[in-house]
Amino acid sequence: MPEAESSTRKRIVDAATKLFYAEGIGRVSVDAIAEKAGLTKRTLYYHFKSKDDLIAAYLDGRDQPNLKQMAGWFETAEGGADRKVEAIFANLARVARHPKWKGCGFLRTAAELASMPGHPAVKAGSRHKANFEKWLAAELSAHSIAAPHMLAREIMLLMDGAFSSMLIHHNPDYIKAAGHAAATLVRARLVSATIS
Repeated sequence: MPEAESSTRKRIVDAATKLFYAEGIGRVSVDAIAEKAGLTKRTLYYHFKSKDDLIAAYLDGRDQPNLKQMAGWFETAEGGADRKVEAIFANLARVARHPKWKGCGFLRTAAELASMPGHPAVKAGSRHKANFEKWLAAELSAHSIAAPHMLAREIMLLMDGAFSSMLIHHNPDYIKAAGHAAATLVRARLVSATIS
């Protein structure tokens, strides 16, 4: 892809990301995205054949930065795997206190597209959640924790449940409680490994 084309595509995705995250995918028009990007709608459609493809690009663009951020929180936390997992949740609670925080963009988008399971954005969200589970399972395995894949999935359930509760209650304490529960699960696996 030529550099100018890549730069234009990035402008479109950046504009879409800001609008979709702030307002939701259903409330944002292609016209609004083109305007925010400072381009014509025709130029937008040159780079993306549909709004659906642009929604998927928005989520795909959030995948690695989100994973890198959570991996950074895990790596820099002091203590064992339980404290490192809990640090991810503690940092999410801190981020959730920011006035512009609107929840997990992947879950919000999936909720808007619940009747369309084959939508490219739903698939992008599924890939992101699977990437997080895979990364976390590898970290737990490196800390010699038994059944790391199942534990990573259990932690993912706690995280997504907390994200949902925070959207309803607007209270980051839910994710802190989920972090405490996740750390407890990790400690329980560590204890059962030393007993057996």
